[in-house]
Amino acid sequence: MIRQSLRYASRRDWPEVAADLKPVYTAVNEAQAKERLDEFNAKWGHKYGSIAAVWQRAWSEFVPFLAFPDAIREVVYTTNSIESLNARYRRAATACGHFPNEQAALKRIYLATLALDPSGRGRKRWNNKWKAALNEFDQLFDGRLTAGRV
Repeated sequence: MIRQSLRYASRRDWPEVAADLKPVYTAVNEAQAKERLDEFNAKWGHKYGSIAAVWQRAWSEFVPFLAFPDAIREVVYTTNSIESLNARYRRAATACGHFPNEQAALKRIYLATLALDPSGRGRKRWNNKWKAALNEFDQLFDGRLTAGRV
């Protein structure tokens, strides 16, 4: 939603618009989110009226997101790392042209993956970020994540 919203804003205003939208998607419940969206619209509505309209049109899809705990929300709305990984894979594949066999393609993707984090420190940060979310998922889904593990 942030990316969709920023399409309607001038690049110069992106940091401030994004900062003013943050209280909407970090709100505790729907009522608070609606209140924050109204505050955003009061501040930016005269200049970027389409942004609040985008949120209002997608409101029914957005509201279920508010039911999740903060740790899960953070993992859900930070898709940039996944998109970045897919872009790197595409770039690695197109740079090579074609592959003589499947093994060559897999090796190229493997090497692109290793090049992302040669020191291995990124994995530690990623694990730390996901630990809280995994705990929340386990509690939210009554142990179904760990039920099959011994």
